[in-house]
Amino acid sequence: MSKTPSPAIHPHTSRSLPTTIWFPGPDEPNAAPIPGAVLPAWAIDKVRTEYIGRPGHRPAPLLKIAIRDTDPGMDTRIPCTSLPAATDAVDATGGPSILLAELHPDTLPAPAHGLPTGGIEMPGAQEDGWAGFFHRAHRLLPAHGFLLLATRQRRDSGRLTDPLGALIASARTAGFRYLQHIVVAYAHPVGDRLVGALPVDASPGVAHCDLIALSAITHA
Repeated sequence: MSKTPSPAIHPHTSRSLPTTIWFPGPDEPNAAPIPGAVLPAWAIDKVRTEYIGRPGHRPAPLLKIAIRDTDPGMDTRIPCTSLPAATDAVDATGGPSILLAELHPDTLPAPAHGLPTGGIEMPGAQEDGWAGFFHRAHRLLPAHGFLLLATRQRRDSGRLTDPLGALIASARTAGFRYLQHIVVAYAHPVGDRLVGALPVDASPGVAHCDLIALSAITHA
């Protein structure tokens, strides 16, 4: 868990929160995610029970998807896992209030290509690619629902890439509000140092993933 308590976000949160770092608990045996995943299981539990404000820390319902490519028809190839709420806390809309999208680093474009960030540059935005994904995610979520993006850096020609700026810009174009950047460490604090537990499929030197919290903006 993080060294200081993370503020919970609520459905009507409108201001962005400062960047924070999450660490696994001292007794957590699996600091890193399983192969092929981005976010560790302990961090998903923290999202559901602490980060999304709910009375009594009851687990919030969450739909987890794993995006491995952005080719046409990508939605038919996205595996998903539904983590329901307690029986007394079902979302009134019938849809997921939290959509967690794990973006595998290999699905992100090379730095030279980038992501389109403006509506004029997005032909077919409703169908294919990242722009289309963000538009569909916005339609799927209820009013003030949350979209969480989990990804991590990768090395291209020996250099680490950082996709966060382009992803956030594309999400904003589709109608999302940026809330917070959380650094999720693949390491345990031990004294004054960190002991890494790196995923077997991570790029060399990558010891964390990035979790971006966004909320769906709706208009009357």
